[in-house]
Amino acid sequence: MWAIAKTELKKNLQDKGLWFWTFILPIVFIIAFVSIYSGDETTSHKDVVTQIIPGYTIMFTFYIMISMVIGFVKDRDRGMVARIASTPLPLADYFIGKWIPFLLIVLIQITVLFGFGVIVYDLPLGDPLSLMILSLSLAFIVTGWGMALSVLVKTENMGIAMTQIIALGGAMLGGLWIPVEYMPDLIQSISKLLPQYWAIEGYKEILLRNGTTADIGWNILILLGAGIGGALIAYAGYPRFLRFSKS
Repeated sequence: MWAIAKTELKKNLQDKGLWFWTFILPIVFIIAFVSIYSGDETTSHKDVVTQIIPGYTIMFTFYIMISMVIGFVKDRDRGMVARIASTPLPLADYFIGKWIPFLLIVLIQITVLFGFGVIVYDLPLGDPLSLMILSLSLAFIVTGWGMALSVLVKTENMGIAMTQIIALGGAMLGGLWIPVEYMPDLIQSISKLLPQYWAIEGYKEILLRNGTTADIGWNILILLGAGIGGALIAYAGYPRFLRFSKS
């Protein structure tokens, strides 16, 4: 398990595309949209940064799913999955070994983007423990869904397309671009079905209203539940994934 995790982490840290999606593009978006909305005299600077920075951070965490899909599909097509299946390595160890590096990358991504917000825009952080637990829950659901998608799709392009739908559709409907309360009632109802909504509302509770872990308990449970659901789908879909693996 740890050998897989170490190899996967080293491989991903050398991936320039991952660095682009994880750090460079989110920072560009944050700078652009904070500049645009800061000119609106009806909205305070604090409201702008506590909407845009967590919002785009959440949106871009979902793009780790692209790297996860590519990693799993390459393992399948190169015969790595079939070789691992022929060893005594438990299936859970394979998944955990693949999952840990991506979880760490998402946590680093959240830390860097929020750190950028603090240094450049004086983003308030609120309760550190609550912020850490919510961020861990976000990383868990993103990577859990990433594993599920990775074993279900047949090609890398299909995984990339599905990631775009999940990331952009969730951002639009989940209140990552504009506050949910400004949306039509129907969209507000739909948004509550999406993990993006519970993540952004949790962050705003911490950053804007100095909320504690007790105040975002429901948000955390929903994110963790969605992540567990993704992990179970990945586990159940593994036999099919293995059948498509080249020997």
